[in-house]
Amino acid sequence: MKLMTFDFQGRTRIGALIDHTGMHRVVDFSQADPNLPGDMIGLLRGGSAALAAARHAATNPSASLPLSEVKLRAPIPRPGKIICIGLNYRDHAAETGQPIPQYPVVFSKYANTVIAAGDPIMLPRVSDQVDYEAELGFVIGKTARHVPAAQGLDYVAGYLPINDVSARDYQSRVSQWTMGKTFDTFAPMGPALVTSDEVPDAGNLQISLSINGETLQNSNTNELIFGIAQLVEALSEVMTLEPGDLISTGTPPGVGVARNPKRFLRPGDQVSVTIESLGTLSNPVIAE
Repeated sequence: MKLMTFDFQGRTRIGALIDHTGMHRVVDFSQADPNLPGDMIGLLRGGSAALAAARHAATNPSASLPLSEVKLRAPIPRPGKIICIGLNYRDHAAETGQPIPQYPVVFSKYANTVIAAGDPIMLPRVSDQVDYEAELGFVIGKTARHVPAAQGLDYVAGYLPINDVSARDYQSRVSQWTMGKTFDTFAPMGPALVTSDEVPDAGNLQISLSINGETLQNSNTNELIFGIAQLVEALSEVMTLEPGDLISTGTPPGVGVARNPKRFLRPGDQVSVTIESLGTLSNPVIAE
């Protein structure tokens, strides 16, 4: 399924994207099955039974709305955790001249950064070095603690594109990256959460980013240094991962700060992250 959170008639709802008679529509779960939870984290907490009921509800096109008539929100508008992995592509490490990490580089974003496909990325007035980072994100589907890598994928509910927008001037001020990563609007994600059963190999997906139609990043998740299962193991050693927690797995080469000349985001840009099997996340760029 391609799970979505959206607003319609003044209320936030969840549903599934379908192609009905050649048109993109969203099945409104509140109409298709009123017994389903009304938010994405609640649906994930319901486990396999809730997801099975959602799959059944998604077969009811009479409960669907035209995609053009709803306002998309991020699939999980307020994740409990947003955990980001830095320097996690071999080709990106080579681009930046840095050694391959022996342990995942971890930092965080917060809920204030989350926006949906189509929402504007706002360039803060205090930074003129705002960069883009195409990333594969995955969402935890059930509580995970001390999970071995061999079982890691069992805890993943699904995948989605993310843009880890970064203010490089703030990121480089100190050894910890958090301040450069947590400006408002700096975590566009979506448009949908694609459930794991539709992504048989998340470790072999084409990933790219374009600005105004020009491709600036183009790689494959087979370049990941730490794969999804390894990240679940490493993170769950330290903290309890809960349904709805979001992990962003790092970016491939081609970021603006590493280009010559450097290419930072400008007002009027249209930034698009495309990941095979997951779709395209597009956002305009505006000034604060």
